[in-house]
Amino acid sequence: MTARKTFAGARLGEIRRGLGMTQAALGRSLGVSTSYLNQMENNHRPISRDVVQGLAEKFGLDVSVFSMDEGDRLIADLREAMADPVFADAPSRAELQILATNAPGMAHAFLTLHRAYSRAQERLASIDEALERPDAGFSPLPWEEVRDFFHYVDNYLDAVDRAAEQFARTAGFDGRDKIANGARWLAERHGISTRYEGRLIRRYDDASRTLTLSPDQTPATQAFHLAHQVALIAHAGLIEATLDLARFRTDEARAIARIGIANYFAGAAILPYGAFLSAARELRHDLEALAGRFGCSLEQVGHRLSTLQRPGARGVPFFFVRVDQAGTITKRHSSTPLQFARFGGACPLWNVHRAFETPGRILRQLAETPDGVRYLCLATDVIKPGGHFRAPTRRYAIGLGCEVRYADQLVYADDLDTTNAAAYEPIGISCRICERRACHQRSVPPVEKRLSIDANARDVLPYAIRR
Repeated sequence: MTARKTFAGARLGEIRRGLGMTQAALGRSLGVSTSYLNQMENNHRPISRDVVQGLAEKFGLDVSVFSMDEGDRLIADLREAMADPVFADAPSRAELQILATNAPGMAHAFLTLHRAYSRAQERLASIDEALERPDAGFSPLPWEEVRDFFHYVDNYLDAVDRAAEQFARTAGFDGRDKIANGARWLAERHGISTRYEGRLIRRYDDASRTLTLSPDQTPATQAFHLAHQVALIAHAGLIEATLDLARFRTDEARAIARIGIANYFAGAAILPYGAFLSAARELRHDLEALAGRFGCSLEQVGHRLSTLQRPGARGVPFFFVRVDQAGTITKRHSSTPLQFARFGGACPLWNVHRAFETPGRILRQLAETPDGVRYLCLATDVIKPGGHFRAPTRRYAIGLGCEVRYADQLVYADDLDTTNAAAYEPIGISCRICERRACHQRSVPPVEKRLSIDANARDVLPYAIRR
């Protein structure tokens, strides 16, 4: 499998100008010709490994600035948007890569425009809804805006993450007595008492300085919500500064993001970055062992693994997803080339759907996406009981995975033959943009391909996809 080429000329030019150097001077310093450097800056050639290494060694540059993670996310989103039948001819991946890398602002503007178009089409298809909401406009919905915010910051907020790690150390929140230590910290630092009563998961009354947690919830859930409230009380300024930088369009989006950032703090406090990264490497990413060591849930462990993107101390790049019983993705994040569809469900061939059939087990799957990248995928079911007889029980499946080149760092790969091409199941992202021609689970044809239809012949699909 060939390595992906990185075209990031605009980024290279910004770095050179930031160093106050001409192309000739930088070329001499890196041992490349001026014309070769000029070709890279103009995207006529990909950024060479020697140039990236030279920038790191001679100027201390963090090579992650040339990471294609954000570009990959933009490319995946652009491909999905361009799969809309309104576009007769979709640009090639190379064209989309140049746009995402060198003009990300334009790419985001296009996605905003396509979102507005899609919502307009939905309104036309439902006149009643359009009449009931004449002022809705074409701006992204608040939850969409917040989802995209976390999506494009790689689900990692450095300042918030470090603040949570500091709290965990000072409050003794990094051990197994999280709730008692956290409650003691709130009482000593802020004069807040913690009670365990009622059925509301969490409630804070500022007038009485009382935090109330439901005794019906698991200790892991109680600890999470205690840390969530710590974020809102002790780090309100940091949260507001982060929200200011995000520049959300509406108060509703800002309010949703405030909760999301507090949730991020809570997860980072329960699983402090340094200690968790060290334990993940020691235990070879054994989900159950990590949950036991830190006294938290499998979902919390899985989500945290996908956020270990601190510069200079990165963990294995994981994707993380949560799916409900209808197949709808309710949480999604990827630090890998695998990007999830922004709308609808996940590929039915993916093992995350089978997790509901085998409760209590962690399923393994070797999978290959249409771009040829291979993954080790893990999936298990998650049950969230309500805590009393009439409370609803919520069921989800969570999926976690990494590129197979990191498989030796996972205990789950020890007895798998990762070198056997036949062991990999073909999975996709979304049927609308999936290039596979012979998938027996395909729900709709790919919009980028033409079809051949023969009324006198029938295979698994009622049509053939032309090459």
